[in-house]
Amino acid sequence: MMNKWIFAAGVLSSVTFGIHVFAGGSDVHEPLLATGLSALLKTYISMLWHGVTAVLLINSAALLVAAFHRHLERPIVWAVVLQYIAYGGLFFGYGLAYLGTAWTTPQWLGFLAISILAMAGLRAGKHPSRRAKKYELLQG
Repeated sequence: MMNKWIFAAGVLSSVTFGIHVFAGGSDVHEPLLATGLSALLKTYISMLWHGVTAVLLINSAALLVAAFHRHLERPIVWAVVLQYIAYGGLFFGYGLAYLGTAWTTPQWLGFLAISILAMAGLRAGKHPSRRAKKYELLQG
């Protein structure tokens, strides 16, 4: 049975991946490469950019897999949520520290939304049979 919350988190993560690839490249990556930075720094920028691309793709796929495989939900969701909370914190913190507002770097909202959906999926995905067994133990 599919966990709808985790599936929704995986879809939103996939949308985030798409935005990163199709909008972020022209808005962020390409302008950075067009600067007068050294070839070495441009190489590092590209490696970091594409590393983030890979992480977003892997995390999106992982959430979608977890949505259909209950035994994988908890470890996958926690691994992705911890990464996305870190990313969100970086966007929020750097936005405030360097730009005076977190609204200039709104990516933190997406990472927060994905994390909330995924964690809601863990809560909703608790096995009712386990709760029933606990109840039976308490009653008998």
